Amino acid sequence: MNGLHLIGDLNGCRCDPRLLLDGQDFESRCVAMVEAAGLTIMDVRFHQFEGSGFTGTVVLAESHLAIHTWPERAGLTLDVYVCNFSADNSAKARALFRSLIDYFQPTELASHEIDRGDHTLNEPLNASTGFYIKATAQLAERQTQYQKLAVYDTPHYGKLLRLDGFNMTSEREEFVYHENLVHPALTAHAHPKNVLIIGGGDGGAAEEALKHPSIEKLTLVEIDAAVIDVAREHFQAVHHDVFDHPKFNLVVGDGLRYIQESSEKFDFIALDLNDPMGPAEALYSTEFFQHCRHALAPGGALALHIGSPTAQPERVAELAQRLNGVFRIVRPYTVYIPLYGAQWTLVVCSDKLDPKSFTADEIDRRIEQRKISELQFYNGETHEGVFALPNFVRDLVAPRLKTTTRGTRRLGVVSAAGK
Repeated sequence: MNGLHLIGDLNGCRCDPRLLLDGQDFESRCVAMVEAAGLTIMDVRFHQFEGSGFTGTVVLAESHLAIHTWPERAGLTLDVYVCNFSADNSAKARALFRSLIDYFQPTELASHEIDRGDHTLNEPLNASTGFYIKATAQLAERQTQYQKLAVYDTPHYGKLLRLDGFNMTSEREEFVYHENLVHPALTAHAHPKNVLIIGGGDGGAAEEALKHPSIEKLTLVEIDAAVIDVAREHFQAVHHDVFDHPKFNLVVGDGLRYIQESSEKFDFIALDLNDPMGPAEALYSTEFFQHCRHALAPGGALALHIGSPTAQPERVAELAQRLNGVFRIVRPYTVYIPLYGAQWTLVVCSDKLDPKSFTADEIDRRIEQRKISELQFYNGETHEGVFALPNFVRDLVAPRLKTTTRGTRRLGVVSAAGK
């Protein structure tokens, strides 16, 4: 239902303190304000708390007004909502809201306007920061065995996929994440043949990987078949029908179990996963990284994301240390990902392959030799650029010293700080 929701927290009110105490007196004044704003009253209910403030509600033909006062704090909360289905009542709601604020004269005001007609998709980065995206319609929603899945249509990003309330991919900017997850390692590899992607049910990472002509087989292991179904229905612009590619092999199952039981060796493994929470947490463990290392062919590489260095520095540092304890070469790199709303850290890990050692010219020559086209982000200069780390990121991902029975050693031979 289209509508406008106004919410206010008023503190340090300079009005006569009795106005916050006497609900009976305010009831008549409130009715007058509502009528002056041009809204239609259906019912009025006020409750006076003994020796304290009051709670009041006004049922409107357009929806409602609610108020609760805290005299001891010289404050109150306001809640005004009007639906705009048959007419736009937004101006009336704002006029009423303003009248109430003027009446109580707060020194501090925290207010929010929420357009209930549009979907506001909040994307938390941590407990205190985040951002939002406006969506015009919800196209699908279901609770699968593993997660809550939702698809929205947005003016800025086109169709957008969310899992458990977090942005995963979108039609118009998916290339930023997928190209940077896949191409720095695969382009640095001389002749990749066998690729494994764990997660990545939208198909975007697989589609990018199969642009490398030497690849003979790509296996994608996705635990949730519903993600594949939704990708086929809504995100052709992301996967470009990769699910029907002759080199593509789909396994619906647990990635942890798959890599533990597989005897194959892979030239490239990409972990295209949710954040390390809930069921995905095990796929960021030291034990799982060791399984990935064992599954790599000589010269092979693992790539994954490890979070935002600005919003989740502790997570980035912890995962970098785990990887440094498993692989000889650990190369973190950063890129701003619009759909995630932050600078993001990705990592290439290997015992032999060092993508940072390649120059822009070498990368561009390989792109040309392999006839890789339709790249919207990745090229030789961006390859060099993403590995150029700010000092604060270097500090986060630098290998730490670990005390052993023989003394002190550095975890990780090669790190972001240098070869």
